[in-house]
Amino acid sequence: MTGRRARSARVAVMTVTARITVAAALASGPIACGGDDATTVRFWAMGREGEVVAQLMPAFERSHPGIHVEVQQLPWTSAHEKLLTAFVGDATPDLAQLGNTWLPELAAVGALARLDAEVAASPVVRAPDYFPGIWDTNQLDGVRYGVPWYVDTRLLFYRRDLLAEAGHATPPVTWADWLAAMRAIKARGGPARFAALLPVDEFEQLLVLALQSDDPLLREHGRRGNFASAGFRRALTFYLQLFIEQLAPLTTQIQVPNPWDELARGYFAFFFHGPWSIGEFRRRLPAAQQHLWATMALPGPDGPGASSAGGASLVVFRRSRHRREAWQLIEYLAQPDVQRQFYDLTGNLPPRRTAWADPRFDDEPVRAFRDQLERMRPLPPVPEWERIATEVRVVSERAVRQVSPATTPAELAAIVDAAVRELDARADQMLEKRRWMLDRRSDVAADGAPTGSSGGAGRSPVVIDRAARGAP
Repeated sequence: MTGRRARSARVAVMTVTARITVAAALASGPIACGGDDATTVRFWAMGREGEVVAQLMPAFERSHPGIHVEVQQLPWTSAHEKLLTAFVGDATPDLAQLGNTWLPELAAVGALARLDAEVAASPVVRAPDYFPGIWDTNQLDGVRYGVPWYVDTRLLFYRRDLLAEAGHATPPVTWADWLAAMRAIKARGGPARFAALLPVDEFEQLLVLALQSDDPLLREHGRRGNFASAGFRRALTFYLQLFIEQLAPLTTQIQVPNPWDELARGYFAFFFHGPWSIGEFRRRLPAAQQHLWATMALPGPDGPGASSAGGASLVVFRRSRHRREAWQLIEYLAQPDVQRQFYDLTGNLPPRRTAWADPRFDDEPVRAFRDQLERMRPLPPVPEWERIATEVRVVSERAVRQVSPATTPAELAAIVDAAVRELDARADQMLEKRRWMLDRRSDVAADGAPTGSSGGAGRSPVVIDRAARGAP
């Protein structure tokens, strides 16, 4: 899942049963609040969020007498399988936290309730107040299935002193300026130091560069890959050029497990990361080094660039018997003041602009994220996307290992051409069942029969096959 799996390894949590004491629940699992005669709303949440959201439930229950919330905490590593298994076994909760890249899959299988009517009638959940990129991740084919809970995006952390010493008083806003700055930093640092960290076993950096183009990553409404587009070619060419000029080391995440300390010691001057790294820098670096690092919005091909719209949303399950109460909980968690409390507990960024109108967000490293949130783009809303993103990592890593300082422009163009053609072929193969499903829906609609968007012909065959096996 985009944005949250990167932290899952640092979160050790266990799924636990429903009723235990509040103290134990805050440490490891669900809490159930309210009287015996209250309506019980079952809420599944993942990782650290599942642990701390329980602290917000007493205030909700005081303001909503008669509703009792049971929070069950799931580990990210098994949450996907548990959600699909629960759907097959008719054991889904009333509402859940859902990673934004999982939402298309659960919607396609018919597990999620439509929330258009609730949003339209809500005095709390107001679409114009949400950052557009994250709001769009919850809408598929014109239907709303979720409400953003928190937002996660990537930008650049950098060494402000190294950038200034290289002759750049302000952060670059275009790829050309950024490339010039990286070349200057590399020239000063020598062969043992680099300008940027781009682990080759990650796909996020390349995809963020690609999102800065107007060309979509998939075409024909998600039926086929669009990696041979001019926009993706430009992004991949720029990405590979950083390795050709040795501005980035040929390394993996495992080889650089602590990028915060490595940035502080000057091994590199830029790296892509999310908001959780603000806390990592403050915990890991001594006070004498805190002034060295800063954050900056992403540069783009011709001006300020876009980033990915990650994070998690709140969804209601179609089989819930307490949809009204579940929606009331979503409205409560969507309130700006509650989102601020959630930020204090987790460091997760609020998805609403009004929630940011608070002195706690005047912190300099956080302000760059506020700027970046206005320029986010959702990833393709298809159930197959995570598998396609894995192929982007595999193919791009192979391309990186094919280039060297001796690579000519013609050779680079050939490597890029081969990579994008392979990515399109792999994506097209993964999307074959989706094309069949969408074509079948079109045929049914042409015959004048209902398509059934939440079941039958409206389901993704890929998801149905997985659910039938009880597998993720």
